[in-house]
Amino acid sequence: MTAPASTVADRERGSTLGFFVRLALLAWVLRCLIIEPFFIPSGSMLPTMAIGDYLFVAKWPYGYSRYSFLWQFPPIRGRLFGRVPTRGDVIVFKPPTSESGSWVKRVIGVPSDRVEVRDGVLILNGKPVPKVSIGDYATPITPNSPCRMVGGLAPRLGAAAGGGQACLYPAFHETLPNGRSYTTLDQIDSPLADHFGPVTVPAGTVFVMGDNRDDSEDSRFSPAEGGVGFLPVDRIVGRASIAFWSTDGSASYVKPWTWFTAMRASRLGTTY
Repeated sequence: MTAPASTVADRERGSTLGFFVRLALLAWVLRCLIIEPFFIPSGSMLPTMAIGDYLFVAKWPYGYSRYSFLWQFPPIRGRLFGRVPTRGDVIVFKPPTSESGSWVKRVIGVPSDRVEVRDGVLILNGKPVPKVSIGDYATPITPNSPCRMVGGLAPRLGAAAGGGQACLYPAFHETLPNGRSYTTLDQIDSPLADHFGPVTVPAGTVFVMGDNRDDSEDSRFSPAEGGVGFLPVDRIVGRASIAFWSTDGSASYVKPWTWFTAMRASRLGTTY
């Protein structure tokens, strides 16, 4: 005997609904527990990250808090499977002044570390972190990346590797005590950014800084000043992992072919 048409239709609707429920659950697990996409909207992490970079954020390295989940649900207290980041890690987090947007910075100090900046030199636990000049860093000037200078400095221009103009910034190679190395930019002698502390990082927090040292609101500035202050580890979303796309801002959503002409292929696959 054949089943009534209404029963077959009910089964098909139930099967379709079950498929979408499983799909939504899989998407939730992927987005909240494994990886999350993130867009770089500012130049505070130049030259490590450029405006227009898209990257994956690994969600598991430091455990999970309510900020790991969509709409901060479930609203768990504290952090499950929590681990403190390592100095040099690049992390994405919810700033203390916002429950919505996310920021990205580099971890410089962990609990009990003593952090100081003198004349633009980072001092960690009483020892200056090696800072070696490597000349100018040239970042191409594109629709989403103007030549932004701080302190009223006049733009310094040069030739970009692929043609066009580039903005030149003094660049330095910095190496933390654990061997983690990266490039920083230091444009001016800023009375606030280049002369700070010393402070001791409290338990349950980390000290973060942007690689573009004179153009980053980070732990050197309090939340009242628009910065981060000591960042509670519960506000960490995850660790920056790998760039999967990068655009120079010249693309148009309604012109798909421009997505590829605007692509900065050399930045794809960059790991942090």
